[in-house]
Amino acid sequence: MRIILNLIWLVFAGFWMALAYVVAGIVCCILIITIPFGIASFRIANYALWPFGRTIVDRRGAGVGSLIGNVIWIIFAGIWLAIGHVLTGIALCVTIIGIPLGLANFKLIPVSLMPLGKAIVPVDRGTEAYYRP
Repeated sequence: MRIILNLIWLVFAGFWMALAYVVAGIVCCILIITIPFGIASFRIANYALWPFGRTIVDRRGAGVGSLIGNVIWIIFAGIWLAIGHVLTGIALCVTIIGIPLGLANFKLIPVSLMPLGKAIVPVDRGTEAYYRP
C-alpha cells in the first residue's frame, strides 16, 4: 500500500514539492553561511518525494542553534513552502482518493516551517536509535 500511495503522491504532489525544496536548497547553498539550511532543504526534499513509510522525529540535543536557524528559515523559505503544502493539500482533498495525500501534505507543514533539528526515520524501526545524544 505504501508503494501505491508513494507513486500517486509522486505524480500529484511529491515531484512538485520536492522541486520547490531543491530550489530553496540551491538558493541557500549559494551563500556559505546558509549551507546548513540548504542541506536541511535537500533532506526534506527527499522526504517530500517519497514520504509514506517514513516519519520525522526531533533530534535530542538540537539546541539553540536549530531554534535560531528555524526562525530565519521560516522568514525566508519556510512560509512559502508551507503555503505550497496548504494549497496542494486543499487541492488533493477535493477528491476522495486524494484525501490521504492531502492529509500527508498537511503533516509536512511543521517540518517545512522548522526543518533544522529533525531526522527522517523509517516507520518500521524504533526512533530512539536515530536521535543524536
